[in-house]
Amino acid sequence: MTAPRFYCQDPISGNKTLALPATVAHHVRVRRLAAGCEIVLFDGRGGEISGVLEFDGKIAQVKLGNHTPREVELLGGLTLIQGLPSGDKMDWVIEKAVELGVRRIIPIAAHRSVLKLTGDRLTKRLLHWQGIVIAASEQCGRNRLMEVLPPRSLEQTLTQKDLGLTLLCDPAAQGDLSAALQTQPEILSSGISFLVGPEGGWSTEELAMTQRQQVKSVRFGSRVLRSETAGLALAAATTALLGW
Repeated sequence: MTAPRFYCQDPISGNKTLALPATVAHHVRVRRLAAGCEIVLFDGRGGEISGVLEFDGKIAQVKLGNHTPREVELLGGLTLIQGLPSGDKMDWVIEKAVELGVRRIIPIAAHRSVLKLTGDRLTKRLLHWQGIVIAASEQCGRNRLMEVLPPRSLEQTLTQKDLGLTLLCDPAAQGDLSAALQTQPEILSSGISFLVGPEGGWSTEELAMTQRQQVKSVRFGSRVLRSETAGLALAAATTALLGW
């Protein structure tokens, strides 16, 4: 049985006894873990540390062993530029993107996005998304947290210099994903970014922006995928095609 994994926000080091942070101690009790149980801690900075759970009265603590430099990250960086979908669909996208190894998600407040986030609502949603990232990382074995940026406009995003090969998911495109990946030998160092629109698609103005930035349009199969499916499918296919 795989040892339970928990994320610690503060840096941790091995070969010492550590009082568990309140959030981790709460999860330990909820899961009814007993003294002597092996658990794994990670702080998002790479690697992990196994330890044995102990209780000193009401204080939950762990006797930590050596730091293990275990990594399960992809060979190259994947960024998902996701037009905000309606409802809680972004929760699903974030959770599955973590599992698939996506390094960063940039939510886009697109012209046709139904979901609008500002003020306190935005702050609460970002905290909620961070919680999803942590829970998914604990489950899937990642020791580095996927980055989720605050929502921004497409124009702001396309001016970034660190997007690497940027591909627009478009069912009407002439070229396919496989061909686009084969023409970019520097992918491993520069990374790949996928542009996926909200349910209503990108506006005419937004599509014009992508053309000015020389974003390449690609199709993925003969079917039209939902907004919350397309980016995840592209990420999975890319890792397979590139052997990542």
